[in-house]
Amino acid sequence: MNNSIKNWAEADRPREKMMQHGVSVLTETELLAIIIGSGTKDESALDLSKKLFAYAHNNLHEMSKFSLEDFTKVKGIGPAKAVSLLATFELGRRRSLAEVGTKDSIRSSKEIYSIMHSKIGDLSHEEFWAIYLNNKNVVIGMKRISSGGVNQTIVDTKIIAKHAITLLATGIIVCHNHPAENCSPSRQDTEITNQIKEAVKLIDCRLLDHIIVSGTTYYSFCDEGLL
Repeated sequence: MNNSIKNWAEADRPREKMMQHGVSVLTETELLAIIIGSGTKDESALDLSKKLFAYAHNNLHEMSKFSLEDFTKVKGIGPAKAVSLLATFELGRRRSLAEVGTKDSIRSSKEIYSIMHSKIGDLSHEEFWAIYLNNKNVVIGMKRISSGGVNQTIVDTKIIAKHAITLLATGIIVCHNHPAENCSPSRQDTEITNQIKEAVKLIDCRLLDHIIVSGTTYYSFCDEGLL
């Protein structure tokens, strides 16, 4: 029996369903089926999307961390389909980052988390970023300071200060991720926070916060009264 979506009733086809009723009515697996585009001889695109979703434990956040190799471990998902899926998740991240420029000012740690989760929340290695603000707390620059291994990355306070001087920043928020999904700060995290705080004082700049992003949660040194 041919299991192609083309042979289904029109109302049950994801593309036609979206055009008739809007994208919001589609399930996650139906959206994935549209991205996947086509099935195999034995399985429809929707069958593949259901299998892929199950492989990710029915969790889009977990799927967003998949590499090309991870996607192609699902039988029926070849390199071309995997590339389309990777591109879709990357567009989602960039869309979130594009919102940075529309904000009048940064008002909370949650806003920083929302910005940086799209950038580093899904990574399998640590990255350390600095966000530079003017005297109205408007973001004027974002710089990746370092990229490291699974458990740590080396941070050079001189590089952070150099970018602050170049951008004429008056405030800095630093941020890094914990791939192991434990947002509690380590002793090294606390030490580097204090080092950065003291270093930027010398250039008349304030360290406003240090955010640790871990999966769907975060830790704020400022919220915890440590800055």
